[in-house]
Amino acid sequence: MTKPRIFIAMHYMEIGGAETALVGLLGALDPKRVDVDLFLYDHRGEMMQFIPKWVNLLPPIPKYTMLERPIKELVKRGYWSIAIARLWAKIQSKKTYGKSGSTLANNSIFDKVAKYTTPLLTKINPSVTYDLAISFLAPHRIALEKVNAKRKVAWIHTDYTKVWVDTHDEIKVWEKFDHIASISGDVTSTFLKTFPSLAPKIVLIENIISPSYVRGRATQQNTANEITVKNTVTLLSVGRFSEAKNYDNVPDICRMIIEKTRLSIKWYIIGYGGDEPLIRQKIKEACMENHVILLGKRSNPYPYIKACDMYVQPSRYEGKSVTVREAQMLCKPVVVTNYPTAKSQVKDGIDGVIVPMDNEGCAKGITDFIHNKPLQERIISYLKTHDYGNEPEANKVYNLLNHESHELNE
Repeated sequence: MTKPRIFIAMHYMEIGGAETALVGLLGALDPKRVDVDLFLYDHRGEMMQFIPKWVNLLPPIPKYTMLERPIKELVKRGYWSIAIARLWAKIQSKKTYGKSGSTLANNSIFDKVAKYTTPLLTKINPSVTYDLAISFLAPHRIALEKVNAKRKVAWIHTDYTKVWVDTHDEIKVWEKFDHIASISGDVTSTFLKTFPSLAPKIVLIENIISPSYVRGRATQQNTANEITVKNTVTLLSVGRFSEAKNYDNVPDICRMIIEKTRLSIKWYIIGYGGDEPLIRQKIKEACMENHVILLGKRSNPYPYIKACDMYVQPSRYEGKSVTVREAQMLCKPVVVTNYPTAKSQVKDGIDGVIVPMDNEGCAKGITDFIHNKPLQERIISYLKTHDYGNEPEANKVYNLLNHESHELNE
């Protein structure tokens, strides 16, 4: 009997939550049950090495590799049509959202780029009709229009109350998918506030994370000396340097924690991204150069999580943070800010703590938690006795091959 064949589309495999979630999904799928073709727009990123060997990585298509490259590079290499389409997308996005430089407004540009560049792209593996096509990360037009498949599903990873979208344009894309996979109940709720008519298409499929994978990689290298300082409380955050992660406020928060605790505090941040100059500026303004340390990219953040005293997710918004779950798997006291989806991931006072979003409230919450050793010990004990693995979520992907979304949610 021929195995079902699944197509999965993803931008690239840089370090990030969605990329980690994709590795988790691929690791949980059974090669005896399905064949998987993975198409990356660009074959780059530290996470490439973790794609399972049995997954068929489709060859790159030159035009697709140009979708997120600098426009100057496109012109230099002769991809004039893609360059013009991207410039037009930027103009149209500004018309829709004004001149705001906000990351939230800039998120809309990706969808506009897809709208104008997708017609210029060739079909992907046109000789094959897949049983299921998965668009794992927005924008979703490429999987919708450039892949032949009997059924198609698009993933949502973010809090849609915090993202500005052109609902008129986007609804036309979403409604053509057979299913829409949401990573949490709160993500579903925020998405449906923007697109209420799409409720029948939603199916819950949580990010798949393997405890054995996380714990195994946490022991692969010794980084304790890099972030462990005698008589110092070490905080750690992991994520892209973007508005969503709120790292620009970390220096001010850290300064207030030091003032409140009179302790030696070092707050390490692993990541990369466009907000790095802003974060460094804020570090300098707060005189926190010796306390807030940007470690940059790390292909394996798990030894750092294992070595820290406390994991902190200071985000403005999240879908469902992969790194928070990974820190819990490594039995670390976790602190998250009270972003709209926080309660879907952390049970306050049981497997982590939720602190206020504002800088002063956040600093006070972290300070109180640092001083409350009995609460930290109770949380660590709880984490040690609970399994945060969810590999069986892969069964829902198998079900997508045959069933309607309402059956999947029963």
